[in-house]
Amino acid sequence: MVDGYEEEAAERFSDETARQEAGQGLPDGAVREELFGARAPLAEKFAERLLTDGIQRGLIGPREGDRLWERHLYNSAVLSELLPEGATVVDVGSGAGLPGVPLAIARPDLRITLLEPMARRITWLEEIRDDLDLHVTVLRGRAEESEVRSRLHDVDCVVARAVGSLERLTAWCLPLVRPGGWLLAQKGASAEQELDRDRAAITRQGGERAVVRTCGESVLSSPARVVAIRRTESVDQGGASGVRGHGRGSARRPHKRRKRKER
Repeated sequence: MVDGYEEEAAERFSDETARQEAGQGLPDGAVREELFGARAPLAEKFAERLLTDGIQRGLIGPREGDRLWERHLYNSAVLSELLPEGATVVDVGSGAGLPGVPLAIARPDLRITLLEPMARRITWLEEIRDDLDLHVTVLRGRAEESEVRSRLHDVDCVVARAVGSLERLTAWCLPLVRPGGWLLAQKGASAEQELDRDRAAITRQGGERAVVRTCGESVLSSPARVVAIRRTESVDQGGASGVRGHGRGSARRPHKRRKRKER
C-alpha cells in the first residue's frame, strides 16, 4: 500500500479483465494454487482443524463449514495483494487466526503477530502455529493497552477482520502503525457507507487517504472489500525510537503475486 499502487494493480490484473467483468472467479483448485502455491497443504490442514476442533471449541460457527474456503481462507489470503514484501503485520483480534494464519501460509516473508485478548483463543493460535510450523508471534492483549503499544509500535500494517467500527478501529490500531503505514480493515458491502460515516473521526485520529480497496478480483467470485487507512506522517510518535523496516522517505512496492516454485 504505497504510492503507485493503482498502476501496479492495473498491470497485475490486465490479463484478467474479461473474467472480472463477468464476475467469475477461478475454479476452487486453481484459487488454492494461486493463493497458497506449494504451501496449499498447510492451508488444507488449517481448514481441517477449523472444521473439527474450531467448531467444537466455538471458534467458528457450525454453519461456516460449507463456505469455509471462500468466506474465510481465500477472503483472508487475498489481503496479501496490499502487503509489501517483508512487511511487519499485526492481526488485531485474530480469534480463530483470520486473517493472520492464511496470510502467514500464503506469504511466509511477512512478519506477523497474532494479537488476541482471550486465553482460550491464544491456546488455539499457539497450537496452530506449532502444528503448521508457522513463523508467527502469538501475543495476548488488546491493541489499546499500553503494554501492547509499547511492544508493537511502528509496524508496517495492522489488519483487522470483523472487529468494531472504523472509528474505534482507527483509535485502537493506528497507534501501532508507523507513520506512513496502513490499517487494513476488512468490511462487507457497507464499506463505503461506513467510511463516509466515520471519515471525520478517522482524520481526527491521525488517519488519511482512506479508501475502499477490492482484493481478489482476479481469483474470487466475491472479492474481499477492505478499507485502507494510512497513518499520517505528522502524528506524534510519543517517544517511539524510530521507524522499523524501510524509512519514511522510501517506498516499497506492493507484493506482486507470481508463479510459485516448489519449495
